[in-house]
Amino acid sequence: MQEHYVRPDGLPPVNGFSHAVEFTGRMIAISGQVPLNGQGALAGTEPGAQVRQVFENLATALAAAGAGIEHVVKLTVYLTDIADLQAFRQVRDEYISPDKPPASTLVQVASLANPAFRVEIDALAAI
Repeated sequence: MQEHYVRPDGLPPVNGFSHAVEFTGRMIAISGQVPLNGQGALAGTEPGAQVRQVFENLATALAAAGAGIEHVVKLTVYLTDIADLQAFRQVRDEYISPDKPPASTLVQVASLANPAFRVEIDALAAI
């Protein structure tokens, strides 16, 4: 079970995330996913393409554990360029329900494991 507290009284407006998520059930931790496809090839250099590949990788990892994107209760997003925020939000909104968004943290980092990576996302899910 999940209960999403998108905007509790006294907290500011949000854009695509919940301030808090309460849940019960089995927890699944997904390691940071990067924009490589199943063959290890980079999903292009455009931020939107990289974010889309990362969400596809998250979905694949979740499916292996018997879960789906709808079970995600927390995302942590690492961008190497905050200018990619709009591309991230656009793709995120294709995968994440606006009615039950997970709690989220997004930070800009100096670099990721591969200099070609623009984004990495890890997740917690509960089913």
